[in-house]
Amino acid sequence: MPTIQGYHAHVYFNEHTLEQGRALCEAATAEFGITMGRVHEGLVGPHPDWSCQLSFGHELLADVVLWLALNRKELVVFLHPLTGDDLVDHTAHAIWMGAVRPLNLEAFRLP
Repeated sequence: MPTIQGYHAHVYFNEHTLEQGRALCEAATAEFGITMGRVHEGLVGPHPDWSCQLSFGHELLADVVLWLALNRKELVVFLHPLTGDDLVDHTAHAIWMGAVRPLNLEAFRLP
């Protein structure tokens, strides 16, 4: 079994839900003291929508997941562990809240 170093939750939004996405990420950071990444108003890495990344450890997994489930409204949240195998983490180990979105898996292919 791979070692899990932490977790990322990616909150997805678009130009119409940008402020809602930003507010959700800021509220999660305030509630749990987790790390909030940049708010991306464009596609980044494998993500099919604009997004913001939240980073946290094992000790907060249950609390953060439950809080996001109850507070995300119609926003999609993509959650995955950090094992060191990005492709597997973003596919086989992925957890989705809301609609499953097609990831750009080419982002993980070596040139």
